[in-house]
Amino acid sequence: MLHPTQNTEPTPAEAVPPARRVASLLARVAVLVSLTFLLGAATDLSARRSTPETPSGFWWGCAHGALMPTTLPSLLLGKDVIIYAPYNTGRKYKIGYTLGVNGCGALFFGLLFRRLSARRSSAA
Repeated sequence: MLHPTQNTEPTPAEAVPPARRVASLLARVAVLVSLTFLLGAATDLSARRSTPETPSGFWWGCAHGALMPTTLPSLLLGKDVIIYAPYNTGRKYKIGYTLGVNGCGALFFGLLFRRLSARRSSAA
């Protein structure tokens, strides 16, 4: 006989077979890596399109800074990806680039810490 405080319902971790969890994790990693390569290629292409006649400005700096972390897989695999527009407007571009990098980091780590906080509160 079950004690009244015993739970007969499986927990969410027990409800999904381990093989399915691994397949789901691998699918997520594959999507993330593919998306990262695509965004890294977009960053490289947009940085290469800047010319002395049309230098990249503040908004391109924001975009290049925000997308810069996505170039890591390409760089690790040996592709020389441009992460910074060689022809830019100077200080305005650099301010945009800095804001883009910091905004991307704040978004990534903010979502990560929010998710960790939610897991901790649900485990308690």
